[in-house]
Amino acid sequence: MTESNDHTDSVLMLERALDQAHTAIQGVRDDELGQPTPCTGWDVGQLLAHLAVGPGHLLEMARGGSPDWSAVPDRVDDPAGTFRAGADELLAHWRQSDPAERQGMDWQIAEFAAHTWDVVTATGQTPELDGEVAERGLAFMSAVLKPEMRADAFGPEQPAPANATPHERLAAFAGRDVRAAGIPG
Repeated sequence: MTESNDHTDSVLMLERALDQAHTAIQGVRDDELGQPTPCTGWDVGQLLAHLAVGPGHLLEMARGGSPDWSAVPDRVDDPAGTFRAGADELLAHWRQSDPAERQGMDWQIAEFAAHTWDVVTATGQTPELDGEVAERGLAFMSAVLKPEMRADAFGPEQPAPANATPHERLAAFAGRDVRAAGIPG
């Protein structure tokens, strides 16, 4: 595959990750905002706020900036609309970017795939998640996320059942207890 095709494939994979995250966000009801999530310490509303501002923060990073992730509010009005607007801007950036910058997209694919699983698990949604998106995110995270780099953002890798889906394997690698989330094993 040529570098240009690889870049185009990465943009398309990120678009799929963003689309499924947007669908999951849209599926959250107001009465679910206070429910716990697989992200320790966050309820559904806090996770949606993190997701809603995520594309904008990641765009700032892709442009060389340093967003303040600690300034994310506990709640965001219209998280789906905020997310979609930021996602569209992020995709526009990557479509116009240098193909050599693909690594930034792989982190983003992993981020959105893991948090999509978090949202659907916390709210009981049962969409057909895109396994290729999760596999791409897991391949990247497995290659770069070493135990000493996990800090506060990721807990230690957790076991995944033999029958785990790609999203469940990604979540377990990112430190989520997929068995506690109701995944039989």
